[in-house]
Amino acid sequence: MNILLLGSGGREHALAWKMSKSHHCDNLFIAPGNAGTAQFGVNLEISVTDFESIKRTCIDQKINMVVVGPEEPLVKGIYDFFQKDEQLEHINVVGPSAEAAQLEGSKAFSKKFMQRHAIPTAGYAEFTVENFEEGKKYISQHPLPVVLKADGLAAGKGVVIAITHEEALQVFEEMIINKQFGEASSKVVIEEFLQGIEVSVFALTDGEVYQVIGHAKDYKRIGEGDTGLNTGGMGCVSPVPFMDGTFMTKVEERIIKPTINGLSKEKLNYHGFVFFGLMNVQGEPFVIEYNCRMGDPETEVVMPLLQTDIVALFAAMDNGTLANANIEFYPHSCATVMAVSGGYPGDYKKHLPIEGLTDLQTDDSIVFHAGTKQLDNKVVTNGGRVIAVTSYGNNIAEAVEKSKQVLDKISFEGMYYRRDIGYEF
Repeated sequence: MNILLLGSGGREHALAWKMSKSHHCDNLFIAPGNAGTAQFGVNLEISVTDFESIKRTCIDQKINMVVVGPEEPLVKGIYDFFQKDEQLEHINVVGPSAEAAQLEGSKAFSKKFMQRHAIPTAGYAEFTVENFEEGKKYISQHPLPVVLKADGLAAGKGVVIAITHEEALQVFEEMIINKQFGEASSKVVIEEFLQGIEVSVFALTDGEVYQVIGHAKDYKRIGEGDTGLNTGGMGCVSPVPFMDGTFMTKVEERIIKPTINGLSKEKLNYHGFVFFGLMNVQGEPFVIEYNCRMGDPETEVVMPLLQTDIVALFAAMDNGTLANANIEFYPHSCATVMAVSGGYPGDYKKHLPIEGLTDLQTDDSIVFHAGTKQLDNKVVTNGGRVIAVTSYGNNIAEAVEKSKQVLDKISFEGMYYRRDIGYEF
């Protein structure tokens, strides 16, 4: 079949790499893609939210399946766009409806959903400009630290863990009164802080049944020892040692099954990935957030460890046979280390030449492009997170070491990566 993949990051490079291995994949197109995705298909200069251009491409290229990488087109209704168009409705779109995508698109929506279905999560309250003064009182009396979240999509920057009441009040005003994230912060969710270890679990669902396809631990902070500013992700490891059978049973029984059952009961059209962002609090799982797509850099460890054909799983999800799918994993540890531009997550330069990218692919290591582009026959930087190196190992420490050895052969001006990914294991 002919497949169109939407997106341009490391997640999409990993998905393109995985899908290209499937005997079901005849032709792969990536919009807009990056310098890495071009190895596995044809990059198209199309925005992920330009639905009309995506439609023309689907018709011209006889596309059978559309895999949506990032969240924005899902929240803006690409699934619904296809379903309502006679020329497109036959195409298998891997992604939920706009209404179901509110699980990620609105923190308040997801919190209310979890309350309705008794899914364990942090206590919370929500505020807008209308009850701003009430919100200030609530914050002043709240135990510390306190978590503030912009309700809508804020490019991964809409969550702040405030250590003092003064900081929390300042962030609250910045979000609501000064419209820091525009419409996304017109509503703010204030949450209790959960002390524990974060982990992400990934499932594929047709809205009725599901299959778990992997889990991972992401490292968000820019500095070693988990210090400094939050980023989109500096590295990732899988499988996570504490994710044993006992903990996974709790996750499935208390979180995954109630979530999928809730989607079904509320007749929310969900046809794709569910990302469960969890906190392990002394052995008990709580939901921090839902995402309605795969994570980045989590995809870069989940796809290499998944032995099952991902395109076959997408097809099974579409034809109602997902429950019968046999999910198998490679018996390795996997680690991704992300190289970023100098200055990230603040201001950074673009279009810097990247050296040392040739002849790096081995049986043990894969180089995924995150923020790159082809410019004048040269691969250059095109984002804050630039290159992700994923490696297999007999354990996490060995996998991390292999990724660092590959990154030591790559260079661009200001390049930085954390050398302590997986340090607790």
